[in-house]
Amino acid sequence: MPKIGTIRSYIRHWPQVLVLMVAALLVACGSSATATPTSTSAETTATETVATEVPTSGDAPTSKVEATEVPPAHVEGAGTINMGQKETGIFEAHPSMSSSPRIQFTSSSVGEGLIATQEDFSAGPMLAESWSVSDDFLTWTWNFQEGVQLHKGYGEMTAEDVLYSYMQWHEGAKHARAGIIGDYFNHEDGGSTVVGDYTLEVDTGVPWVPAQVFEFMRNAGGSSSWVVSKKQSEELGVEVASKDIAATGPWEIESSESGVYWKMTAVKDPWRQSPHFDELVYWTIPEESARVAGFQTGTLDSFDMAFDSLATVEAVEGALVKGFPNAGQAGLNLYGQLYGLDKDGNEYTQANPDLAWVSSDLDTESEEWANAVKVKKALNIAIDRQTIVDTLLSGFGKPLSVRDWMGHDARANPDWQYEYDPDLAKQLIAEAGYPDGFEITLTPSIRGAVAEVEACEAVAQYWEAVGLEVKFQNIPYATLRPELISRNYMGATCHTVGVRLSPIVGASNYQTKSTFSYGTHHPWIDENVGDAATEVDPELAWEKNLKVYNWIFDNANGFPAL
Repeated sequence: MPKIGTIRSYIRHWPQVLVLMVAALLVACGSSATATPTSTSAETTATETVATEVPTSGDAPTSKVEATEVPPAHVEGAGTINMGQKETGIFEAHPSMSSSPRIQFTSSSVGEGLIATQEDFSAGPMLAESWSVSDDFLTWTWNFQEGVQLHKGYGEMTAEDVLYSYMQWHEGAKHARAGIIGDYFNHEDGGSTVVGDYTLEVDTGVPWVPAQVFEFMRNAGGSSSWVVSKKQSEELGVEVASKDIAATGPWEIESSESGVYWKMTAVKDPWRQSPHFDELVYWTIPEESARVAGFQTGTLDSFDMAFDSLATVEAVEGALVKGFPNAGQAGLNLYGQLYGLDKDGNEYTQANPDLAWVSSDLDTESEEWANAVKVKKALNIAIDRQTIVDTLLSGFGKPLSVRDWMGHDARANPDWQYEYDPDLAKQLIAEAGYPDGFEITLTPSIRGAVAEVEACEAVAQYWEAVGLEVKFQNIPYATLRPELISRNYMGATCHTVGVRLSPIVGASNYQTKSTFSYGTHHPWIDENVGDAATEVDPELAWEKNLKVYNWIFDNANGFPAL
């Protein structure tokens, strides 16, 4: 139970060097602000927290039954907590209508996943109380928590609500894992069956690696999901329900205004944990200076902070900065590498071999392919990642060798290294046929990560230094994302994601069937990522992870921004 008052303490000692990038939050819980962007004199509440450590490696989840008691806790809330975000997106919380960046904000407040990721990257109970997987990894039996009340008076959550919600995630096709969700719950050789109010049986048709399933069921992430009331959507219609959704989280939506705020109220006596505040407001404030000013004046209690604001924040009496190890990993995606056929079996109409990093021949032994690889390797070694970490991240982090392997370093290939060498980068670009450089569009995926725009701007400067003409785009992620999904974007993006329960989960973005795309699709990737994603033997699965990412490294397809 937090004490009433304005307690702001600044943690000066971080728990460990973070892998690649650290997520930093300024936390001064409790607020004098109301649902307008000005402060008042309302009573405030605060709680002091400390940073925690997360192991840097772990084995793949197994089919072991997981079940723990989650005792409800009741506290009396007080006051409003105001949080400044770079971009939340329009509030749309129906599974068929929600997409990133709003997913990470909704899943950590209004919604809840079926599972919660544990410190060792395994899955723990959330809305799912327990589950089991058959020996052949084809039949999953899910048992859900009893007594979970849906918001807005829509009664108790049942297995019908769960199945409805996940089919809507699939059919809406906006979730990054929409296709994968459909394959799991509604495979052509399987399907899902409700077996009572609190039990769902899923026949997956083919074996599934648990990590692939848990990735989209987990709480609080960019590819998370949640459960909503089927009855509400049927009564009000999907579009109306989406703005006033009945989910299960500790907060329920009260009102929202696009590009301005989301206002949520605390759920009274929720099944899991009562909030410490009466209200939670997410303010959309794109400008760092405005967020800092809001924090300095007490209008904001917490905000997304760039590292160059540390000194200013340090001057605010009692400020608290919280960091999370393995909080985020920044990658660079090169779009337009569309080889083979699309998910419908057709040639890619968007394919453009005139792009310097795209080969006109999908044969990996061809001269055209070799030249494209030279360009991509040049883009890699042109970046001084350590300097970016030392400056923009104030040393809190370290360069990553290959994207999606954060937290799994112990199993990574030690040969995955990109040494900074701008002279060699220029040479490779010239050898590939571009002695005068080439033009490339670079866009940061603005989703709330620390220094995501600044680091991307640094990448642009490094590329310009080796002769490239970089067209830098700073646009809302809600504008960029549809172009990535449609495969129409032709350029590079700086894209930060959270920890992967298994690296192969990230590689699924290279599959043609994936809703979201990392920009590269090739028959070899489809075959081998699919093979690794269905390998249920943990050690063989890691071997296949390495096989996939060795190919990715050798062909310079998915590389880190930092």
